[in-house]
Amino acid sequence: MDKAISNMLYIVATPVGNLKDITLRAIEVLKNVDLIACEDTRHTKILLQYYGIKTPTTSFYQHNRFSKGEYIMGLLKEGKNIALVSDAGTPGILDPGYNLINLAIKNNLEMTFIPGAAAFVNALVLSGKPAHEFFFAGFLVNRQQARKNQLTKLKQLKCTVIFYESCHRILASLEDIQDVFGDKEVVVARELTKKFEEVKRASAKDILESLKKQKPRGEFVVII
Repeated sequence: MDKAISNMLYIVATPVGNLKDITLRAIEVLKNVDLIACEDTRHTKILLQYYGIKTPTTSFYQHNRFSKGEYIMGLLKEGKNIALVSDAGTPGILDPGYNLINLAIKNNLEMTFIPGAAAFVNALVLSGKPAHEFFFAGFLVNRQQARKNQLTKLKQLKCTVIFYESCHRILASLEDIQDVFGDKEVVVARELTKKFEEVKRASAKDILESLKKQKPRGEFVVII
């Protein structure tokens, strides 16, 4: 990390599972910045302790993003270097890091991205589905009818579709996928880069029956 650079916001991607999936540059930045803004400080400290990183941390999450965002902007304007991390993967993708990045843009502050893992990219590569053109839909909506309407719109796309789903809703989502997409092959990935990494390639109906045999755990990436 260039010691000559000050008041820099480093957007740092961290592992989605296996703690060894981090770049040398990311470790260097996390060791040398003045503060690390974390979605959950307890979660991030597991990674920091693994690499002997003693940099102080502060929480930056959905419910304090406005007040803490202004605090972080103040530190940057004072000449501090700050790293932004999410609980896993790349900040700014479906997490409050998006708000901090935009706040830095509005304040004309310097920032740079330290690249690394993103769960949907991992899953897309493992799926074997066409990756030259794809649509990332984030999380599907909660309500069933609205979710079915969303899936019906996604079905019209002529490219690979990717979205995230929680362990609490994966069964309901697969039922809706079955209703909308029929027997079309679906790929469901979970526990990416971890010991129990699992990638299922089958119809939504078959994957649903498989997941019903044991309580679904972890975060899921679904690819159609």
